[in-house]
Amino acid sequence: MNKNNADKRLNFPATLRNRDSIAFALSNYIPNNGLILEIASGSGEHGVFLQNCFPSIIWQTSDPDPTHRISISSWISHQGLSSIMPEPLDIDVEKSPWPITKKQQNLLKGIVCINMIHISPWSCTQALFTESKRYLSQNHFLMLYGPFLRSEIKTSESNLNFDQLLKSKNPLWGIRHLDRVNDIALENGFSHNKTIDMPANNLSVIYRLN
Repeated sequence: MNKNNADKRLNFPATLRNRDSIAFALSNYIPNNGLILEIASGSGEHGVFLQNCFPSIIWQTSDPDPTHRISISSWISHQGLSSIMPEPLDIDVEKSPWPITKKQQNLLKGIVCINMIHISPWSCTQALFTESKRYLSQNHFLMLYGPFLRSEIKTSESNLNFDQLLKSKNPLWGIRHLDRVNDIALENGFSHNKTIDMPANNLSVIYRLN
């Protein structure tokens, strides 16, 4: 993570590596209008890129870290998107209710969460589904992106090493098993719609609210 001295933008190298594949995976799910809420937007680089990819919708970023929110706002301004993209929301998935207005909820068509659930406690994954069902309507989507463990497919050596690295930093972190995530989704009224294989042993997992 490097801070650009000229402004408040942060740069997360992984964004440049995965943003095109994420946009492609999302392209079949983004509606013609409405609002998409991004949870844990980090630097904001994904947010502005995806707003430019899908100009007919409003891309609403969020992050609980004030430094990240400053970076997001700086990226929005730098990309000339201030008239289209709202300022980031201060959303901590475990703090209920989320600060979403009735107007935002009426426009909401989907929720996207990129690279969060493996660098947060399991309770955050549970809260993500519990809260998402409060704001989404029937057949709206929730997309997760990141590394997962799967029963039917041998985990890559790189993901096993990454899992151990995460747990060494925080024992509550770690790559989640897709079956467990699917169970939490089902408990909260979501159906598993599709799993999309992505570069670098990652997945995009799409859920629909029943």
